[in-house]
Amino acid sequence: MKLIRAKSKALEFLTRRKSESRKREKIVRKIIEDVKSRGDRALSFYTRKFDRVKVPPHSFLVREREISAAFNEINSEVIYALKAAIENVTSFYRKQIPRNIKIKTNEGKVLEERFIPLESVGVYVPAGKMPLVSSVYMSVVPAKVAGVKRIVLATPPTSQGFVNSYILAVASLLKVKEVYKIGGAQAIAALAYGTESVRPVDKIVGAGNEYVTEAKRQVFGRVGIDMLAGPTEVVIVAGRKSNYEYIVKDLEAQIEHGKGAVGIVVSLSKSLTKKLRQLNINNGYVVPAKNIEGAAQVVNALAPEHLEVMIGNVAKFMKMLRHSGTVFIGSYSPTALGDYTAGPSHILPTSSSARFFSGLSVYDFFKRVNVVKYSRRALLKEAGFLEKIASLEGARRHAESVKIRLKS
Repeated sequence: MKLIRAKSKALEFLTRRKSESRKREKIVRKIIEDVKSRGDRALSFYTRKFDRVKVPPHSFLVREREISAAFNEINSEVIYALKAAIENVTSFYRKQIPRNIKIKTNEGKVLEERFIPLESVGVYVPAGKMPLVSSVYMSVVPAKVAGVKRIVLATPPTSQGFVNSYILAVASLLKVKEVYKIGGAQAIAALAYGTESVRPVDKIVGAGNEYVTEAKRQVFGRVGIDMLAGPTEVVIVAGRKSNYEYIVKDLEAQIEHGKGAVGIVVSLSKSLTKKLRQLNINNGYVVPAKNIEGAAQVVNALAPEHLEVMIGNVAKFMKMLRHSGTVFIGSYSPTALGDYTAGPSHILPTSSSARFFSGLSVYDFFKRVNVVKYSRRALLKEAGFLEKIASLEGARRHAESVKIRLKS
């Protein structure tokens, strides 16, 4: 593993790992424009080009009987495990449903904030070398709990032209009826703009490769998106008494995600640092820290997607923590729990974007609508304030729109 000092430029590089490519931007823009103009024919072309599968136009929707039939190919123990994970995620998000706010004054002023579920959401589920079955329930469950009426799943087809049976089984468990065998940037374009087969949605969520992420960036504004996720990462804060084997296994598990995945240990122990440096782990790094304050500074600079805290004085560290996706505390809380069964979604901000983004949640599937209602008495009380502020901005007619109501 590579050693990085807390104040080095190398650490700064780790906090800004988003891959930017003019070539990729152009490729994605061309795909989006093609899907907008040619619809299903463009989807068929890119599915054949990138997935090497022939899917004729108007054939992207997976039939309901295929979704239901997926259970026949799956071991009952696997179904039991999936149901247990879904229940954990559902239980967590049921506690997160926001409440409407209403304020009344004696003068007759009423202010409200209402939370209204989105009408439709598209969920993108990667299915390359590692079909992310868990991403189905990690994305769909909070949307269902929020009350989204239409949930659409898009996922790349297998080399045989089908959708992964486990992905379909989870879709069936969650009663998702719209599943499309479309992947890549073309899937994002179809969800955003629609084609003959795919009705557009209001928001797109879910992780994907760099082309999917670039497509989400380009369609943002036409639709909402959850975040721009990059390669996955874990940061482990550890000391002399931390279990070395646990640390190694958690690093290896994170790197298992593939290209670009990073594992970083913030070490409070010289002996641990020395031991870790002897490890041969691709994209593995160790950052020495003199004390808990120093460790917290490094973590806040990294603003990691996953953070494991394996030190004694967790309370002191947590008081100083400002930026992280999900935090896993103690020796028996590996990141793998968050990936599969714990409860909170594993769709999390990467590449230091935890400074301003949060993980996917029920809140992502609501709109906030403000309601304002005034009586004449309430308007009279604030008319003078409004007139003065409007005059500062030179907005004379704003003030007049209030005055005319108070003439009689």
